[in-house]
Amino acid sequence: MKNITNMSRYSAYKDSEYQWIGNLPEKWNVQKLGSCLFPVSEKNKPNLPLLSITRELGVIERDIADQDTNHNFIPDDLTNYKLLKKGQFGMNKMKAWQGSYGISNYTGIVSPAYFVFDLTKNIETEFFNWAIRSSLYVSYFGSASDGVRIGQWDLSKTRMKSIPFLIPPKNEQINIAHFLDQKTAQINQVIAIKQKQIERLKERQQIIIQQAVTKGLDPNVPMKDSGIEWIGMIPEHWDITKLKFVSTINNGQDYKQVESDNGFPVIGSGGQFAFANSYLYDGEAVLLGRKGTIDKPLYINGKFWTVDTMFFAICKKTILTKYLYYCAKTIPFLYYSTATALPSMTQKDLLNHKIVLPLLSEQRKIINFVDQQIAIINDGIQCYQKQIEKLKEYKTTLIDSAVTGKIKIAAEE
Repeated sequence: MKNITNMSRYSAYKDSEYQWIGNLPEKWNVQKLGSCLFPVSEKNKPNLPLLSITRELGVIERDIADQDTNHNFIPDDLTNYKLLKKGQFGMNKMKAWQGSYGISNYTGIVSPAYFVFDLTKNIETEFFNWAIRSSLYVSYFGSASDGVRIGQWDLSKTRMKSIPFLIPPKNEQINIAHFLDQKTAQINQVIAIKQKQIERLKERQQIIIQQAVTKGLDPNVPMKDSGIEWIGMIPEHWDITKLKFVSTINNGQDYKQVESDNGFPVIGSGGQFAFANSYLYDGEAVLLGRKGTIDKPLYINGKFWTVDTMFFAICKKTILTKYLYYCAKTIPFLYYSTATALPSMTQKDLLNHKIVLPLLSEQRKIINFVDQQIAIINDGIQCYQKQIEKLKEYKTTLIDSAVTGKIKIAAEE
């Protein structure tokens, strides 16, 4: 990617009179946002597609069938919903501070609580969308919003109208929008490639675990059929057992939260999320989800509390806790989960789940081997993640620099 500091600059600049903008190209103008936008409110179009306005993607078509992403209630009568035409600017005023707004590529209807605007004729919609959704303007909408409820800050229309907006000549607006379309597409493509590489490393990690806890580390050892479809062949001297014979499965419970970090960690499928005033168990355990994200077991060693959407397994003498954790990462959870909107797994299912059990000495070797392999793979994953973050930062800086005139975008770029 081209270094932004080496990109072309305009030959002459002038003072914008705004500290956050600094100097701007001599031929650019600054207008108040209120003079760029004309509010419109057309209703009684209930048969048009329902649209949503999101932080990540701006205006999108709403998938009514996907209940997981449709958190807002949809009334039976949509006659009061506002018309949002293709090319108009739509805004979720309660989440404008997050960047939930944008130029619509669709014609449909949105919540009556949203704002809908037409643009003045001297502003190209593509340029406006890039500029207004840049990080600089998102922060400005934050300063124009008020509220005490987290995530629901109401935008002050008066303060919004006073936000300064930079307007280049029309030909430059077109050049900038075209440039950002191309460059961000290239950056996104590189990011997507690196994300796929991360997924491949995670798949490799899972294969290593699956192979180690079902086949062992010696490829030359005699094998036998386990009689279990998802396990297949296992070392001849290994046993098949059920979790109830090698561990106890306990229920998580409601907890009393403390506000400081002086309590005991409360751990769910996504890791620690709170502190409790007491603990359920002190020592090694394997946390197993029973609702929602049931396929993310966790290895714990120390004092902890876990919630009622989790089980925690305490191992008996015949199995090492870390080995049980790796076995748990191979459980075909979807095979057991109930066919509901929120997948779940019962305690009975877990207790009767079959695993392969080698001798303790082999368990230790498997743990050491898998730990080492996972550490290597995690280093690779972290490397890709850092590269992705740098690419995202570069993209943000590139957009901000282009829409504020810090770099000059010629037609050929």
